[in-house]
Amino acid sequence: MATNHIQEQFLELVKENNGIIHKVCHLYCHSAQDRQDLFQEILMQLWKAFPKFRNESKISTWMYRIALNTAISDFRKQQRRISTVNNALHESAGLYDHNHIEQKERLVVLQQAVNRLSDIEKALMMLYLEEKNYQEMEEVLGINQANLRVKMNRIKEKLRRQVGQV
Repeated sequence: MATNHIQEQFLELVKENNGIIHKVCHLYCHSAQDRQDLFQEILMQLWKAFPKFRNESKISTWMYRIALNTAISDFRKQQRRISTVNNALHESAGLYDHNHIEQKERLVVLQQAVNRLSDIEKALMMLYLEEKNYQEMEEVLGINQANLRVKMNRIKEKLRRQVGQV
């Protein structure tokens, strides 16, 4: 009986927050098959960790932490080059019609620049685009806020230089 209740809680949690998992999958995987594989791996890791969740942080923070750690470690184990599609940038591409070719070209350049970021930089950029504050970023990534601020400034400058070269 208790197992059914835990399963129901977990399924409800995933249903309410599956956007988090999809964003991480889109950030770290290019193909639909790779995204599906990573999605399943993240679900498995969330299920394993669920009994240990003690509500000491927000559920979304906990999910981001597990999803990002799973994505990063999965690709490091396979020693594969991480290819990314930044979900926020990808969604933005649909906002422009055919009359805005220059904007689309700049978006592609920005997306390529994001693809060249390290795995931690990509995770930090995703959380920034999700409008997470530095406290939440610290909880998810395990990096202190002072270092996060420095990293974010460096990422922004790196992106400015790469996009500005167009």
